[in-house]
Amino acid sequence: MNKYLCKTIIFSSSASVYGNSNKKFIDENEELRPINPYAYTKFVIENFLRNIYTSNQHQWRIANLRYFNPIGAHSSGMLGESPMGIPNNIFPKLVEVAANKISKLKVFGNDWSTPDGTGVRDYIHVMDIAEGHTAALDYLMNLNSKFINLNLGTGRGYSVLELINAFSKINNLHVPYEFVSKRDGDVARLVADNRLAISLLKWKPIRDINDMCRDGWRWNCLRGKVN
Repeated sequence: MNKYLCKTIIFSSSASVYGNSNKKFIDENEELRPINPYAYTKFVIENFLRNIYTSNQHQWRIANLRYFNPIGAHSSGMLGESPMGIPNNIFPKLVEVAANKISKLKVFGNDWSTPDGTGVRDYIHVMDIAEGHTAALDYLMNLNSKFINLNLGTGRGYSVLELINAFSKINNLHVPYEFVSKRDGDVARLVADNRLAISLLKWKPIRDINDMCRDGWRWNCLRGKVN
C-alpha cells in the first residue's frame, strides 16, 4: 500500500467487539470487551489499524465498520450467502431448515433477560451494509486523513423468535425449532446506536426485517437449494 500510495482502508469489523454490554443501544464509545475468538480477532485488527493511523496521521484514512447482524441477499435473487461447511450464524441455518436440509433450528437459550427469553439482535439487510461501504468510502475520500469507528445497524432489535416468525410469515413457510442450552460467548442483546453513521455518511438503512427474510429466501430458491 505504501508503494502504490494506497492510504484508504475500510475494515469489515463486527459489533461482537463490544462483548456483553448492558446498554439498550450501543454507541461507538462503548468499551471494547470481546468475549470470543472471532470478536477478539476483530478487536486486534482494529487496534492494528489504529496504530497504522497513529504512525502517520497525515496520510491515512481508515474506517472500522462494525457490522451488527447482516442477513438477506440481493433482491434480484442472483447474489447471496453460500456458507462453506456448516454455517454458524442463525439466518443460513434458518434457511436450511426451511429448505428441509436440517430437521429443526436450534435456538440457544430461552431464558435470556429479553421479552421472550431469546437473544435479541440488530439484523440489517446486507444491501444496507453494502451501501454503507460506498457511503464510508465517499466520506473518507473527501478528507485528508481520518480514523473512525462506525456502527452499521438499524437500531432495531429482534429476538430469535421474532426473526423466525417474520421469516415464516413473509415466505408462507413452517420453520420447526427447539430450545437448547446457551452457547459460551453469546450475549442477551446487541443493538446499534447508529446515529453517528447516519450523521456522517448521509446513509441510513432502508430495508426492514421482511425484506431481509424475503430476499434471503428468494436467493436460496433461485439457486436450486429448495427441493
